[in-house]
Amino acid sequence: MDDLAGFLRTRRSRVDPAAAGIPVDRRRRVAGLRREEVAHLSGVSVDYYVRLEQGRATQPSEQVLDALARVLGLDETEREHLHRLARQRRRRAKVPAARVRPELAHVLSLISDAPAMLVNHRLDVLAGNRLAGLLYGRPLPGLNSARHIFLAEAERGLYAGWETCTLDVVGHLRLAAGQFPDDPGLASLIGELAMGSERFRRLWARADVRARTHGRKDYRHPLVGLLELHQENFALPGESGVEMIVLSAAPDSPTADALRLLATLAAPDDTAASGRSAAAGRIDTVAPRQGGS
Repeated sequence: MDDLAGFLRTRRSRVDPAAAGIPVDRRRRVAGLRREEVAHLSGVSVDYYVRLEQGRATQPSEQVLDALARVLGLDETEREHLHRLARQRRRRAKVPAARVRPELAHVLSLISDAPAMLVNHRLDVLAGNRLAGLLYGRPLPGLNSARHIFLAEAERGLYAGWETCTLDVVGHLRLAAGQFPDDPGLASLIGELAMGSERFRRLWARADVRARTHGRKDYRHPLVGLLELHQENFALPGESGVEMIVLSAAPDSPTADALRLLATLAAPDDTAASGRSAAAGRIDTVAPRQGGS
């Protein structure tokens, strides 16, 4: 799904030669740095760097990777991704099981005034509280955020910042592909998105990686209007690849009022369960299929 050679090629093509101290004239037709220039600036032989980009060199040292990261101008997320890709042949990460511990489901049930979900590395929603179901306007079992953004909602749907969301999703999936290269479900999802979305194909070809841990996330809800929320991603120790996502509103804000109004409405699957579930207490859980949803 992702490899060291391809990542090096895309990063090399984006380096400004002038910024790297390379003289540039009008005859230069190469986008970014040449292979020999990367080799020279990072202190490795041209032959060795060529073999890296061809996938023929194995186990580059930490020092070589750090030098390449410096020359290619990688940020911290990209640097970690580079090291992870280089380790793939030595140590393959085990694909985590799709499961939700009852204790985690109980924690979600305690969050009553903010949408909260458990999401795995494929962006499958493993579990969510009632307000999360109301936000998405559908039962959470079977929801995959990447598929929802690229194939279901597109530009005119739930996500007020749709273009930014697509960048975050592709960057996340690139990181996941580097961490779990042997996951057939992730490979299947990426293939489905590439077949169904031109924007996904374009963004995937850029090989950008992103690690979003917090930030603004706006939704355009059909019943309560614009929701300006703050997203926090909490990594869960012992739950490989799984994060808890909580979407909160600023106190005493119009969005906080809108969430309270939303909580009084009936969830998509509330009718059959209304006699059995408390408003803030029901948790939807799912073990997603291998294809990523």
